[in-house]
Amino acid sequence: MTIKTNSMSGKSGSFIAKSTIKAADLDHRRKINFNIGKYNAAVPAGKSQFADVNLARERAKNAKWRAIENLDQYLENFEKKINARGAKVIWAENAEQALQEIGKICKAKNCKTLVKSKSMVTEEIHLNKYLEKNGIESVETDLGEYIQQLDGEPPYHIVTPAMHKSKEDVAKLFANKLGVPGGLSPEELTQVARKLLREKYVQAEVGLTGANFIIADTGAIAVTENEGNARLSCAFPKTHIVVVGIEKVIPTLADLSLFWPLLSTFGTGQKVTVYNSIITGPRQPGETDGPEEMYVILLDNGRTNLLANAKARESLYCIRCGACLNACPIYKNIGGHTYGTTYSGPIGSVITPHLQGMAEYKHLSYASSLCGNCTEVCAVKINLHELLLENRHEAVNEGVSSLGERLAWKAWKTASMSRGMYNMGNGKLKNFVVNHAFKGWKEHRADLQFSDKTFNQLWLDRDKKNGIS
Repeated sequence: MTIKTNSMSGKSGSFIAKSTIKAADLDHRRKINFNIGKYNAAVPAGKSQFADVNLARERAKNAKWRAIENLDQYLENFEKKINARGAKVIWAENAEQALQEIGKICKAKNCKTLVKSKSMVTEEIHLNKYLEKNGIESVETDLGEYIQQLDGEPPYHIVTPAMHKSKEDVAKLFANKLGVPGGLSPEELTQVARKLLREKYVQAEVGLTGANFIIADTGAIAVTENEGNARLSCAFPKTHIVVVGIEKVIPTLADLSLFWPLLSTFGTGQKVTVYNSIITGPRQPGETDGPEEMYVILLDNGRTNLLANAKARESLYCIRCGACLNACPIYKNIGGHTYGTTYSGPIGSVITPHLQGMAEYKHLSYASSLCGNCTEVCAVKINLHELLLENRHEAVNEGVSSLGERLAWKAWKTASMSRGMYNMGNGKLKNFVVNHAFKGWKEHRADLQFSDKTFNQLWLDRDKKNGIS
C-alpha cells in the first residue's frame, strides 16, 4: 500500500525538488550562516535601546491591531489628508490594476527610464517585467536589488535581497555584466554601482518607491533605508509613484517613534536606520526640491482575504523586518528562492496561501519545524507558528488536502481515540505503517521509531510489578 500525504505536482513539486537540492548545498549553507551570524551578533545592540523590548513589541502589536481593525477609516483619512496637498491616491484591487495605472502614468509622462527603490510589493506585482514589455527601462537603485537585477534573480530575502551571494560572487557578476576588472573589493563594487546609478537618477522621468508605513492622521508615507537611494528616487524625477499594500497603515505620526526603532533593530540590528523620510505630497509652493506630481497606489491584491479571516488577520500586522526568516531553521537550509513566492520564510508561508490560493500554496505551511522561533523573534509578536497550523486546518476544511492525507489522518484519529485499538498496534507494526506504507511521510523525513509498547501498556506492567491491581 502506498499513500501519498503530499501532492508532488505543480508548486508543491517544484518546492520539494528545489529544497532537496538546496538543503544539500553546503556552500549555500556556509554563506547564509555567515550572513545571518552577523545579523544575530548585531541585534542585541539594537535591543539595548529599549528599556523593555517585549513591552515595546506588545505596544506595537496593539497599534497594528487598532490599525487593521479600523483599516477602512484610516485609509480614507490618509487619502483625504494627502489629497489636500496635491497627491493623487489610486486604489488597486489586484496586480493587473496596479500595473495598468503605473503604465498610464508612465505613458502620460513619456517615460523612457524609471528608477525605483527597494520595494517588495513591486516584486509582488512583477513590475519590472511589465515595464520591460512596455519599452521602459526600470532600474533598481538599492545595491542588493541592483545586484539581483543584474543576475536576473528575484530578491532572496525581504530585507537583504542578495544575502546568498558572497563578495566574490558579486565581484564576478560585476565583471561579467558591467565589464569592470574582476576581484574588486566591496568598497570598489559600491563605487561602480554608485557611478552608474547616479546617472540614472538624472535621466529618469519617473521615480518609484514603496512605503514602510502609511501614516493615517497626517496623510503621509514613511520610508526607511540605509543608502539614500529612495530619497533620490522620489526627489530627482518629476513624477513620484508610491506602491504600497493597504496593511501598512499606522494610526498616528507619533507611532513612528516606536515602529522605526523596532523595524531597524529587528531588521538589521541597528538602533535606527541611516535615512528615515516622511513624505506628505509633491513639492509645495516655496519648496526647492521634490517631484512635481505624486501618486500613491494602495494595493489590495488578496490582502482583504486575510482581513476577512478572523484568525489569519493577525498576519497583516507584519512590518517586513525579516526577523522570522533569519530565525527559521527551514529558511536557513533551503533559502529564499526555493519558496517560489515573493514573500519567503515563515511570514511568506502564512500569507501566500491567502494571497495566491490555498490549493496551490498550502504546502508552504508544512515547511516548518513548528519550533516557534519565528513567533519568538517577531517584532510585533505575530503568532506565526500557530497561524501555520491554522493554514493546515483551513486547507483540510476547504477540501484541498489529498485523499491519501485525509484517509491517513482519519485512520490515525480512529485508532488514537480507542485505547484497545491503539494498544493492538505494536512498535513493529507502527514502524512499518509510518516508515513504509505512508511514502509521502517518509520520503523527506528520517525513520520514526516507535517503542514496542505504548505508555499505557508500560504503566500497566509497572502496576503489575508493584502488585497494584
